[in-house]
Amino acid sequence: MSKAIVSIEKEHYRMNVVSGGNNRLISDEPHEVGGGNLGFSPDELLCAALGACTSATLRMYADRKGWPLDGLDVQVEFQRESSFSTTQLLRNITLHGNLSEDQRERLLEIANKCPLHKTLTHPVEIETKIL
Repeated sequence: MSKAIVSIEKEHYRMNVVSGGNNRLISDEPHEVGGGNLGFSPDELLCAALGACTSATLRMYADRKGWPLDGLDVQVEFQRESSFSTTQLLRNITLHGNLSEDQRERLLEIANKCPLHKTLTHPVEIETKIL
């Protein structure tokens, strides 16, 4: 099970994030909503998570197949309707290397099968408790 602990004190809206593996980062809100823009916003963290999962999945697949994937870039943009009725993630993948058109098409299929993509496109249940 993956885990993160997020702590906030009095500084608007600077949050310390610690992973289950004891990795650390800062999350913050942008200036326009009262934060200090000192780290990734929560929306940016979601984009980064999808981009990281996609990148790792494609790298593993290409390596297993022995394909000439020299590298890749994944850009993810997050858009939400103000009513919260619709959320859209726009993912653009740039592949580097001498890949055939068939290989590129297969990598697109694999991108849509990365674990986080599957999570985000299926029902998600959130259970919340106050301790």
